[in-house]
Amino acid sequence: MAVPQDPRLRELPSVDRVLQQLEAEGHLDDIPRPLAVRCVRRVVEGARRRLLDGTAPTGWSTASVVEESARAVAWHAQLRLTRAINATGIIIHTNLGRAPLSDAAQEAVRAALTGYTLLEIDPESGDRGSRQAHVEGLLEVVTGAEAGFVVNNNAAAVLLGLAALAAGRQVVVSRGELVEIGGAFRMPDVMAQSGARLVEVGTTNKTYLHDYERAITSETALLLKVHRSNFAMTGFVHEVGVRDLVALGAARAIPVMYDLGSGALVDVRTRNLPPEPTVQEAVAAGCALVTFSGDKLLGGPQAGIMVGRADVVDRCRRHPLARAVRIDRLDLAALAATLRHYLSPEEAWQEVPVLRMLAADPHELTDRALWLARRLRKVLGDRATVTCLSADAQVGGGALPGAVLPSAAVLVRPRDGAVDAWAARLRQRRPPVMVRIQEGGLLLNLRTVLADELVEVVDAFR
Repeated sequence: MAVPQDPRLRELPSVDRVLQQLEAEGHLDDIPRPLAVRCVRRVVEGARRRLLDGTAPTGWSTASVVEESARAVAWHAQLRLTRAINATGIIIHTNLGRAPLSDAAQEAVRAALTGYTLLEIDPESGDRGSRQAHVEGLLEVVTGAEAGFVVNNNAAAVLLGLAALAAGRQVVVSRGELVEIGGAFRMPDVMAQSGARLVEVGTTNKTYLHDYERAITSETALLLKVHRSNFAMTGFVHEVGVRDLVALGAARAIPVMYDLGSGALVDVRTRNLPPEPTVQEAVAAGCALVTFSGDKLLGGPQAGIMVGRADVVDRCRRHPLARAVRIDRLDLAALAATLRHYLSPEEAWQEVPVLRMLAADPHELTDRALWLARRLRKVLGDRATVTCLSADAQVGGGALPGAVLPSAAVLVRPRDGAVDAWAARLRQRRPPVMVRIQEGGLLLNLRTVLADELVEVVDAFR
């Protein structure tokens, strides 16, 4: 028996009718018409689907289509990729662009986007050069590696490394290190695209050196170690240390590739954080190739960084995939400026925002929270209650899993109870302020709010 159609389908306005009404009300003044047409068409089609499948709300009307279209047009009329204030307490927030850049890195980007740049020109000879020249020397000095090479993200670095070193041959890896990264992408799937054949050894929780040794054949091209940077395994577990794996590789003339992922270039234990393997340690251990991200613990732009033996890095450099995953000039400029901070580890702790947030003094955060609370009470009056409280912050971004950082926060509880509406208004401010909804209010965690953003946070509540 056929399901009767919703009679409101006959009332569904056409795209042209909605556009005419929006134009009459002045909603199309700041948006190119083709984009406005796309927005309205998507809204009308969505309304039609909901009416057909019975999911349209009871109070639906033609006015609902016009209102939703007006919101969609307003949303698309503005540039959305703008600076945001992160009050969530998650330092490396993937949805907010991961690592905020240092002042020097921001200035380097501005310089690189103003007109032409000396991207691949040797200014002394006038001959064509390599864009890698802007970072390879810095990578060698900072990490101690013989050579360095940069691509557009770490998954690409892993893909390129495996394709250049092991395509058509076997790569031995611990089953407990076949991780899933962001966006539901799994490293085994990424690795498979390289043409290498993965040989899994050990079990989920325990892998021993003899597991690798038994798996080695004449077809083995590489021993692969993957740092579990986005989760921790505790309890009845065992893994092979990188030095032991390198020793095995050396004895069998097989190189070791180490995907560090999070990419720490400083010892975070000096700031009372859980231990995290550093790139320098992996290089010193004798890994032929080490790959890591530029926008996690390193605190720079999105990039995939490869360092290691000169001959191994050169094979990656000359592989056809290197052209497909090359880094652009703006990320390259930001990365070079960020790496310069690491020429002095103390400078890095002072200048790289991610490191500053990781090392922030909880007492200073409390002082900031008290200052913010006082200002917000003056601005909000009796519209909300404002209280200071202790809170926890997270590193985020697939780095230092399980690390809990003590922080201070301000909790704003609207007296009208419309917490979601208040949060939506904060997101619509310029710059938008991203908060967490907790305990019936808006929680602003001060560990991720930069000191010079506090006044803007107050203004967002006006």
